[in-house]
Amino acid sequence: MLQDQIFKANDIRGVTSGDSPEWDTAGAAALGVAYVRLMKGADGGPVEFVVGRDMRTSGPDFSAAFVAGARSEGARVVVAGLTSTDELWFVSGHLDLPGITFTASHNPARYNGVKFCLAGARPVTPEFLRQLKHDAQALDTAGLDLAAIATAARTCGSAREQDYLAEYAAHLHALVPLDGIRRLKVVVDAGNGMAGHTAPSVLGPLNLDLDVLYGDLDGTFPNHQPNPLIPENLVDAQRRVVETGADLALVFDGDADRCFAIDETGAVVDPSAITAMIAEQELAREPGATIVINTITSASVPEIVTENGGTTVTSRVGHTYVKALMAEHDAIFGGEHSAHYYFRDFYFADTGMLAGLHVLSLLGHSDRPLSQLVAKYIRRVGSGEINSDVDDQQASMDLVARAFDGRGTQDRVDGLTVRGDGWRVNLRPSNTEPLLRLNVEAVDRATMESLRDEVLGLVRG
Repeated sequence: MLQDQIFKANDIRGVTSGDSPEWDTAGAAALGVAYVRLMKGADGGPVEFVVGRDMRTSGPDFSAAFVAGARSEGARVVVAGLTSTDELWFVSGHLDLPGITFTASHNPARYNGVKFCLAGARPVTPEFLRQLKHDAQALDTAGLDLAAIATAARTCGSAREQDYLAEYAAHLHALVPLDGIRRLKVVVDAGNGMAGHTAPSVLGPLNLDLDVLYGDLDGTFPNHQPNPLIPENLVDAQRRVVETGADLALVFDGDADRCFAIDETGAVVDPSAITAMIAEQELAREPGATIVINTITSASVPEIVTENGGTTVTSRVGHTYVKALMAEHDAIFGGEHSAHYYFRDFYFADTGMLAGLHVLSLLGHSDRPLSQLVAKYIRRVGSGEINSDVDDQQASMDLVARAFDGRGTQDRVDGLTVRGDGWRVNLRPSNTEPLLRLNVEAVDRATMESLRDEVLGLVRG
């Protein structure tokens, strides 16, 4: 089973359990067969790739079914086992092989999915995903002989298991100046996700007092959902920072490719401020470099990049789009509002852990608290991302566009964006969920709240 709705703009993601599953292990096997056939190309030579998975309960069965389908077509598979998504990007770059990881990122426990990259952690294209969908669904509809696939997998292709956690940690340490930082007390909220696997190896050797919340890998997420974009999922880390007098907290999503920071007062640091702070540091290292942002990153960021002699390139929201622009422009760094951070030295891929190390380095080499360090990068008031369920996403955006006609400029590069004097409204469909996402920012809170409430009234009314 491979229902249409599991194929998203950047990856695959869908429900695997309960009364209405959207895909199953037979579908995963079909994906494995289709993937290898698609990757063979004109020469028809053997396909080699690396596969990883997160801690979701369906991960072992789904990834094994995919590998069986791939091996039945003669593929050579490097099985990296439990990996965060950014660790999988590292392995792909390190081995110069295409990569696949089974994860549903921040989605609830009943979901699983697949993220793909080409050799060197390069992003796949939308055309690749469309062709994979077509081919895999055709195989699934025709009906695969799973017993024959299992038999063929035992004699065709190959699979070798190897763990790359130590190499991943060493690579990250080599990219950030961490020697000589003052001792910091750091809360890490792993959310029972993959940061519980990677954080001890990456952060453990550093001059830190680590206080890990929910570090046990548990794909049922018994403590809170692994989505730091939702404020209620940050409350435990905020409380822990204040109660223990920690210097900061780092909060990761389920597959640990995103990282949110919480300052010593318990306040959540705007990811745009983190983007500006790291961009300034990277531009000091390479003057004149290019920084990639997305369409809803705060307007403060390109201002600060320009002030530091850099160039800004704007991408649509989504890791495949940002990665492509990072490589195209040889950008040194990129940041998204959702706390995805991209680095040239990390194969142009996104890594929440490396962003966290940059924050620790900047804080550890300063005698000021995090709240003071980030203050100069916050020039506007943002609404945060507000999600709405709507019956017709396009009609809702058109309604808002008509209401704002004559007030600022509009574009449809990524959903609907309206820009006025000192304010911006962006309303766009989610790439991964059936939602319409609203982001508003303005130079003052009253303007932001007025615009926010006006748009929500139209969308939800």
